[in-house]
Amino acid sequence: MAMKLHTLDEMMDRDIGPIGTPKRDEFERKLADELHAYHIGEAIKQARESKALTQAELGERMGVQRSQVCRIESGKSITLASMMRAFKALGVQVALDMQGIGRVAL
Repeated sequence: MAMKLHTLDEMMDRDIGPIGTPKRDEFERKLADELHAYHIGEAIKQARESKALTQAELGERMGVQRSQVCRIESGKSITLASMMRAFKALGVQVALDMQGIGRVAL
């Protein structure tokens, strides 16, 4: 008996629902949010490493524990406030695109 292979789309349609259904839309939104958080965390990590700082040193500059810096860099605990504190502590200029509202340099 031959094994039936399924595409990722087929499996998502079956397990989460077709594109356009509330459950699938929510899944896609959460996935996009997590991906953005991961990229922001990676940017913070790269900026920290380019300044030759440890997580503990960045945490001290931010006023948080090293474990919080670890969570931020892994994308698990990123808020706008923590992101801005991290970049400010690193001396990095940030430009935010507010999806059509404009660009703001911080």
